[in-house]
Formats: sequence, C-alpha cells, structure tokens
Amino acid sequence: MSITDLLKQGGERRGDYEDFVNRYEQGDVTEGYDEDEAKKRHDEVSSSLSDDDYELSAQEAFERMSPDQRRELGRMMRQESRQQGMQLDEFDNDDDERFARDPGELAKLTRKVKKQKPGGLGALLGGGGGGGGGGGGVAGMLGNPVAKAALAGVAAMAAKRMFK
Repeated sequence: MSITDLLKQGGERRGDYEDFVNRYEQGDVTEGYDEDEAKKRHDEVSSSLSDDDYELSAQEAFERMSPDQRRELGRMMRQESRQQGMQLDEFDNDDDERFARDPGELAKLTRKVKKQKPGGLGALLGGGGGGGGGGGGVAGMLGNPVAKAALAGVAAMAAKRMFK
C-alpha cells in the first residue's frame, strides 16, 4: 500500500504525519524535527509524487522560508548538483538572488533535480538514493538547518495535500 493510501485512510500512520506537519508549521521552519526524520519523511512521500506535485509542494515549503534561507538553499543545490555532474541548464549560473526573490524558481530547480536524481532533494542534500537513504545516520548537507527544512517542508506540504 502506498503512503498516499495510508495517509488518506487515517490510523496511526496518518496521526504520525499529522504530528509532523503540525511541528513543521509551528514556529521556525528549521525546528521541530531532526535530520533523520526530515529525510525519512521526504523519501517516503516524494516517491509517490508526480513531478507537478513535487514542485508544488516544494514551492509551498519555500514560501515559508526567508529570502536568505532560499538563497542559501539554491546555492547549496547548485554546488552539490555540479559536484554530482548534473545538468542544471538555465539554473547553472550564480544568480542566487532569483531564488531569494521567487520561491517558484527554487521549486523549478528542485523539480529539475528530482527528474535527474532518484530521491530528489533527499538524495542530493542527504546522500543516498530515494526511499531509504544509505546506512547509519544522515549524510550529506542535512546538518545544515536550511537543507533539513527544505526536505521537511516538501514532505509536510505534500502530506498535507494527501490528507484531503
């Protein structure tokens, strides 16, 4: 059974996700959950999202971030994408200000990453592939609160939509 089905049905699993969404939405987007939970929730939810739903969830999450946080996330994503040999096309320049100004631009970059890298942001920023990560603990950039908030935000916004 998919995570979408589980969240629509209710029960304990849905309650866990409702708690996660509530913690994400309260206060600062970088607090209320740890790196492991952010990656796990992102990986569970993102594998069942279409590209459109993934981008929409990312945009909703990035709207909750400050311009400085979006600028930092865009810089990290571009840097890590280059190191992993990904093609970013129109996003492969050093204009971080467009991400600070427009959460939609950062969400489009996120979609591009997901199309090239199974696991999307989780795989790019947190190491490992989609759906499970790799080994003991979270690797990659998830020690950075902005990276952690990006994963948690995509998961929370997508889960919220799945509840309906």
